[in-house]
Amino acid sequence: MYGWIWRHLPGPTALRATLAVVLALGVVALLLFVVFPWAEPMLPFNDVAVDPE
Repeated sequence: MYGWIWRHLPGPTALRATLAVVLALGVVALLLFVVFPWAEPMLPFNDVAVDPE
């Protein structure tokens, strides 16, 4: 997959590396600001109640 992305980026190696970093930062930002806030209410991390026996 990474090879496919690398081959399809335009320009010389320095430009490709810069574009790859920008793409990676874009994916991280998308995850942090869109995907994780959307999924957070569905995760059981806040359900910490202990059932009495």
